[in-house]
This record gives sequence, C-alpha cells and structure tokens, in this order.
Amino acid sequence: MSATEGSLRSMTGYGRGQAALGAGSLSAELRATNSRFLDIRVRLPRDFNALEAQVRATAGRYFGRGQVDISVRQRGPAANRPEVVVDLEAAGKYVSAAAQLRERFGLEGALTVSSLLELPGVAQTQEPTLEEGALEAVLEAVEQACRQAAAMREREGAALEAELRQRLEGIGAAVTQIEARAEEVKRGVRERLEKRLATLAPEIEIDPGRIAQEVVLYVDRMDITEETVRLRSHLAQFNETLGLRGPVGRKLEFLIQEIGREVNTAGSKAADAPIGRHVVELKTELEKLREQVLNLE
Repeated sequence: MSATEGSLRSMTGYGRGQAALGAGSLSAELRATNSRFLDIRVRLPRDFNALEAQVRATAGRYFGRGQVDISVRQRGPAANRPEVVVDLEAAGKYVSAAAQLRERFGLEGALTVSSLLELPGVAQTQEPTLEEGALEAVLEAVEQACRQAAAMREREGAALEAELRQRLEGIGAAVTQIEARAEEVKRGVRERLEKRLATLAPEIEIDPGRIAQEVVLYVDRMDITEETVRLRSHLAQFNETLGLRGPVGRKLEFLIQEIGREVNTAGSKAADAPIGRHVVELKTELEKLREQVLNLE
C-alpha cells in the first residue's frame, strides 16, 4: 500500500518487523507522529549505514506526511568484525629511523609497540563488508513495520473521519439556524425602520423613494447571505475532501481557516444576540474540528 492509496489516515502509528540474518536476526521498530511534512528518521547499526537510502525509500512508499522514526537492531553474533591492517613496511621504516636517531645523536629510549601503532600509516581499521542478504533482511523487517504502522494509521483515520463528518453535520445545522435567524432580523429591522420613518414623515420633508432606498441600504449592511453561501461552499468542500485518498490534512486545515473567517464576518455583520450565540458555538466546534484535523495525514 502506497502513501496515496487506502482510506483517510491519521499520522500516529506503530509497527514492528523482524527478519533472519545469518545466525542472528534483525528487528525494525517504527513510530509515526504528527508533523507538517514528511520527516523520515533512520537509525541503523553502524555496519548497515550504507542502506539508509533504501530504508527511506521503502518508508516513503507508505507515508506521505508525519515524523517517521525507524530503528533497526541486530541480534545475535555479527558476521563480520572490523579488521586491523598493519603496514609492516611502514613500521619497519619507523623502527629503522628510530635506531639511526639513537645511534647518531646518542639518544635514549625505545620505540614501543603502542607508540609505533599510533604513528601515521602504520595501522588502519577496515570496516567489514555487508553480510550476504543484509539488504534483503533489513528491508523485509522495515517493510513489516511499515505495513503494521500504516494499518494502525488507517484504523485511526477511519475513526477520525466518522467523528469529523458528525461534527460537520452539527456545523451545517448551526448554519441553517443562523440563516433562518438572519432573515428574521432583516424583516424586523426593516419593519422598525419603516414604522419609525412613517411616524417622522409628517414632521420632515423627505422623498419617499429616498427613504425606501436608505432602508434597503441599512438592511443590506446587516445581510450575511454572502457569508453563509461561502460557508456552505467550504463545508461541501470539506465533506468532499474527506472522501479523497492520500494526504488531505493540510487542505482540511486551510478549509477550517476559511470557515472560521466567514463565521467571524457573519457574526460581526449580523449584530444580533441569538446569532452571536450560534457563532460562539460554531467557533467551539471549529476548534474541536481543527484539533482532530491536525492528526490527519
């Protein structure tokens, strides 16, 4: 399963894998946590450091976002040990040179073995070559760990998706209540203004057409139809995105930000206590929605 397949997934997961290698075995442990981007961190035994690129590529097929920590351990006897190689010719030249210095300048002291080994070019450590089958064993263990972690992320993602859709329905219902209340507010404001102006009409000389125009302009300033239409659009996009495959968390974060912007604007324009209470409820739900979305890949 690649990072772009399967259902909605969370970013947290855990997996283990194991593979035989020679007389011992290899174990891989994977821990995945939240992160804005894909960050794969690999720890390998020193002898296997050359395989880091292959391990990263394997994990990259399973995860599209999040911090992924992979640790590989070797159990049992290591097949190869570091080898110390001594350059006897170089050592002989050092010994000969030391003997000449003692004889010519009358110096005292002997060149010890430990001192000789520390001299440049005398002793070198050669790292062992990889044991046969090491690459296959490492990737097998890592692949097992990746599959387990990806399956765990998918199970958690399914649970998150159900909760997000439920909260989305609640937000949609609250928007419906705001829309209904906004129409009542507009009618009430229009009626009050018209009555007030009708009372004042005998006392002042104002064009009736101008009065009607001012009433419409005043009521329009309180109109939140544009905001609720955009709210509906963002909610529909959010619901549609939940059904997409692959990493969608960042897109959902953006949509929540846009939904919050429209909610704030609607609350400011409406200037109505009941709508204000609905706006507060919506903000609370959006914050809960945001917390859950931050867990999604």
